[in-house]
Amino acid sequence: MKQSISCLLLSCCAASALAVEPSATLFENEQVKVVRALEKPHVKGKFHDHKLNRVMIYLQPGRQRFEYQDGRQPEVFDWSAGQVKWSAADGMHSPEVVSDAPFNIIEVELKTHGTGKEISGSLDPLKVDPRHYAVEFENDQVRVLRVKIGARESTPLHEHSRNRVTVFLSDQDFRATSSDGTAGTVQHKAGDTVWGTPITHQEENMSDKPFEAVVVEIKN
Repeated sequence: MKQSISCLLLSCCAASALAVEPSATLFENEQVKVVRALEKPHVKGKFHDHKLNRVMIYLQPGRQRFEYQDGRQPEVFDWSAGQVKWSAADGMHSPEVVSDAPFNIIEVELKTHGTGKEISGSLDPLKVDPRHYAVEFENDQVRVLRVKIGARESTPLHEHSRNRVTVFLSDQDFRATSSDGTAGTVQHKAGDTVWGTPITHQEENMSDKPFEAVVVEIKN
């Protein structure tokens, strides 16, 4: 795992309350493999590497120490609940959780090289709804967005033009209305991770609590 790329630290009260779950492959298709990894405290991992670049979403806080087989000095990282990080495939490493509680990471493994093309359009959420959508980071393979919608707030009509992975950091109770006027209820639990295809819709948070999620858009 490449650790030299800077990461974005963002606190997320909703994410810190998530229950820790066992490791599992959540889903896989021709573009991504999405894994929930359980990181246990004080267990030193075997040296291994990752062949694919990944987007990492940390669901709970924790501290990890990494040793590297190529002679690099060990490094220690403090992860925040809700933090998102880019991890490029880069060499053999051995991780160990040096804090006292387990935590989960949602790992989005990217199978395609990406087009590098800018994601844009007249209904792009960053253009029509910057109040609720912000960029975490962007590169040739992905654009990663954080979405925060307050209690009982609505979004304007917007378009998700790429396939995407959505990681829910809080419960979702939405009324969604598509561009043709079709409306329905969309619900997920905090910690859920789903695959989505292009869609144009408007959303309303029906809950009395704020909503937060991370959206990993695939530049295919």
